[in-house]
Formats: sequence, C-alpha cells, structure tokens
Amino acid sequence: MFSCFFSPTKHCAPFGSRGSAMNDLAFKSTGTGMGSCKRVSNWTVEEVHVWATAQYPSSQATFRQAVSSHAISGRALLRMSEHQLERMGVGAKQQREILRDILLLRVREELENLNDIFVECFSS
Repeated sequence: MFSCFFSPTKHCAPFGSRGSAMNDLAFKSTGTGMGSCKRVSNWTVEEVHVWATAQYPSSQATFRQAVSSHAISGRALLRMSEHQLERMGVGAKQQREILRDILLLRVREELENLNDIFVECFSS
C-alpha cells in the first residue's frame, strides 16, 4: 500500500507547524485519503484561523485578522496569492512566509489527491 507520512492515529498538523493549537483541534475526516486528516480544501474559516494562529502565534496579526474578517476557508487559503495578501495589508516579508506555508499546504493537498487516485486504481 502507499506509504504516507501522516499518522492516521494522530491529529494532522501541516508541515512545519510552529504551535500546538493544531494538536488541540482534530482534523478528522470520514473518507479515505492520507490517514485521518481533514483535507485543507475542506477546512472551515475557524479551522483556517486555528492553523494561522498555530503557524504565527506571535506574528502575522494582520493575516490572522484577515482570515476571520474575510471568512477565508481552506479552499480560499489554497488559492491565496501575493496580490491578495498585499490588499489585506500584509507586508512583503510576511507575504513570502505565508505563501511558503500555503505552498506546503498545496503540496499536502496534492499528495492526498494522488493517494486517492492510487487507492482507486490499485485497490481490489
């Protein structure tokens, strides 16, 4: 079977999670995919806010506030661009950090999609 790096018995925190808030909120799903993690594209605004708070516990206040005020869901987070962050008032240095972290979430989402394809094609 396809080997994945997410433990199906643990809460799923994104790569490089800096905080522990993600460990307090279970991102469980009922479907298949990579372990038991809820897909980023299915995250609610609240879950995105928890992720942002865990990633940037003492910085990125502008971004954390924008997540709530603009109701940014997981799907919207994955589509976030430099231009959108700039319009929200996020500085250039902070934009790079946020976009890097969002890129890691995109990679995670793509790996989950590939795993689904693999399971669908090769399971009996």
